[in-house]
Amino acid sequence: MTPEEFRSAGHDLIDWIADYRRELESRPVRAQVAPGDVARAFPAEPPDDVATIQELLADLDRVVVPGMTLVQHPMHFGWFPSNASLASVLGDLASSGLGGLGISWESCPALTEVEEVVCDWLRRLTGLSDGWSGTIHDTASTACLVALLAGRERATDHGQADGGLARAERPPAVYCTTQAHSSVKKAALMAGYGNDHLRIVAHDPETFAMEPAALAEAMARDRQAGLLPAAVVASVGTTATTAVDPLPAIVEAAAKERVWVHVDAAMAGTAMLLPEFRHLWEGVEDADSLSWNPHKWMGTILDTSLFYVRDVQHLVRVMSTNPSYLRSGVDGEVTQYRDWGIPLGRRFRALKLWFHLRLDGIEAIKDRVRRDLENARWFENQVRDAPEWEVVAPVVLQTVCVRHRPAGVDGDALDAHTLAWVERLNSSGRALLTPSLLADGWMVRVSVGVETTEHAHVEQLWSLMQAAATDRSLDPDSMVHIDS
Repeated sequence: MTPEEFRSAGHDLIDWIADYRRELESRPVRAQVAPGDVARAFPAEPPDDVATIQELLADLDRVVVPGMTLVQHPMHFGWFPSNASLASVLGDLASSGLGGLGISWESCPALTEVEEVVCDWLRRLTGLSDGWSGTIHDTASTACLVALLAGRERATDHGQADGGLARAERPPAVYCTTQAHSSVKKAALMAGYGNDHLRIVAHDPETFAMEPAALAEAMARDRQAGLLPAAVVASVGTTATTAVDPLPAIVEAAAKERVWVHVDAAMAGTAMLLPEFRHLWEGVEDADSLSWNPHKWMGTILDTSLFYVRDVQHLVRVMSTNPSYLRSGVDGEVTQYRDWGIPLGRRFRALKLWFHLRLDGIEAIKDRVRRDLENARWFENQVRDAPEWEVVAPVVLQTVCVRHRPAGVDGDALDAHTLAWVERLNSSGRALLTPSLLADGWMVRVSVGVETTEHAHVEQLWSLMQAAATDRSLDPDSMVHIDS
């Protein structure tokens, strides 16, 4: 493809994307396919002809879009927001078009230094001190893995430099609650801690936050038993309920045991753009690492996860292999991001953040976050005031956890009722919610935060939920009207 052919095809693609985004609300939220439908729509043999851009765009409409659950849809209230602001999409296009190679500072100085700049911008915008240094990973899952590796090596005095865990006399242990993201367990397994040394710390049954006294007891018990407490993952905004672990008490307990504290604020980090919510991560300055995802609520397109550390030298010692073919005369003067994470090569991800911040502006992003918080509070009040409905967890941010409890329905019957009405709503295509387990059974998460979700959409959702839970019609004529 020549640059001129690219120019022509690119215009067609941009037009298609703009139309797709403009018409998104008219489509079903959940994918409308069965397993295998998408794959069967493609030829079994690799094509030996050349397609036009128009043919590919037609296949996007015919095959791809029906096979997508539309997380940009204003009626998507499942999981957490996975926004992809069009401003950041342009940054992603610029990154792909430039095709920079980030294997060292020398391979693309701009890639490294723009990443340094935007990470520092976001540090300042979230009120963090200049003791933190940041980089961009793909997801918070990778950030968690890197943090647990750093914790492991600090606890073992860099045991990887000789025999590693195979020669460890005292196996390292990692600590979290059942409310922590599933990536914590995966990271612990991949970092070599082993499932037997992943310690589940008790949480408060009402707030779902970690109990610091239980953490201290678990670490002391393990140390006495011959284990080596190495890392604790504290959540600021858990996946199920957005619970916030008490950081001051956690870092105090961890400091006594010389344990690495990683703060997972993957979704809730966006709230720290608002000064009035920074109390939620009070104590973070005494942690060792933290991560949050602009590609969630803030709206920078995937994959854009910020990872900050306080001891860069320790991180580099853990992660660096320093191959001879990448050494240069400026190594001591510049940041080599290959030594801050797992992959060698990296994309120019910083352009997505730069474009997003500069084209949309931070004040517009803050206004949207405040809008979502207000809509979540409105929704919470509707549920609390409605007969047979209950809010089952504190509403910390933009996620409201609810349950419809008909009179006389409890236990397994209540769980079946919950899962049935959620599936009824989701299969209608009108909205999407995600059920989740709490200690006393299934509940439903209403996660507000899609970029295009306005108050009228939240009103619509509440009407749909009441209809689905009471077996009433989900016909559009029976719902609240949303002005275009």
